[in-house]
Amino acid sequence: MNIRQLARIRNDYGFIAALDQSGGSTAKALRLYGINSDAYTSEAKMFDLIHQMRTRIIKSPSFTSERILGAILFEMTMERTIDEMGSAEYLWEKKGIVPFLKVDNGLLEEFQGVQLMKPILNLPALLSRAKTHKVFGTKMRSVIRLADSLGIAAIVNQQFVTAKEILESDLIPIIEPEVDIASAEKYESEVILLANLLHHLDALKYGQQVMLKLTLPTIPGFYSELIEHPRVLRVVALSGGYSRDEANRLLAQNPNLIASFSRALTEGLQANQSDAEFDKALDDSIESIYEASIKEVD
Repeated sequence: MNIRQLARIRNDYGFIAALDQSGGSTAKALRLYGINSDAYTSEAKMFDLIHQMRTRIIKSPSFTSERILGAILFEMTMERTIDEMGSAEYLWEKKGIVPFLKVDNGLLEEFQGVQLMKPILNLPALLSRAKTHKVFGTKMRSVIRLADSLGIAAIVNQQFVTAKEILESDLIPIIEPEVDIASAEKYESEVILLANLLHHLDALKYGQQVMLKLTLPTIPGFYSELIEHPRVLRVVALSGGYSRDEANRLLAQNPNLIASFSRALTEGLQANQSDAEFDKALDDSIESIYEASIKEVD
């Protein structure tokens, strides 16, 4: 494990940029960026366009380590290049931003109010490749839609089983059991989720640490026990469909919880913007998220 990367994630101010849209969400991300589906005729071209968008973001003078701790990449992004360097290597060596890799393959159909991850059949090989690209950690997402105790227990158990395999590979897993912000049982789900997370965290070996990526909680400060847990390196929040302004407002109510926004980060960016317009829009977005991430609550 890279000690400098570990110290940066553990100690520094900032947030984690989520640039990991994959097959299921790429078309929507491009559409919000101003590129409609009639602009490409194949999946390969679609991924070329999203890589161009990500490259533009990463190379922007606004995208710096002063405010951004890390960035989560999609597997295909990790394997592509920026200025003839691997994307993850470029992030770390040129920008001082810690690279993470999304490792899940999407979600199963909903069952008992949750969507478990599809099996990650290629995980050992993927983790090995990630390490060659100087990746520090991984991210994997599940979704909770109802306050079903058995379903949420299954979500957390699956996440931690996979996390232990990732830890054995000397990488830091980001565990992401997203609670749907539209759920009528959002708070009840958070209560069950918190209990399950604490149970599994307490069972980790001495010295092992994970990161958590959680939906902004209904009650401010609800996840403080997780933030302070000795087995937790950092807790980050997803925007989950909130607008950037609303996500920032909610984030600022939670001390020591930092952002890991995706759609909210890129809100307002357009393919047809000049470089100056693009960099200004990205700078405004990054600054607002940074301020919400470091805000101390009275």
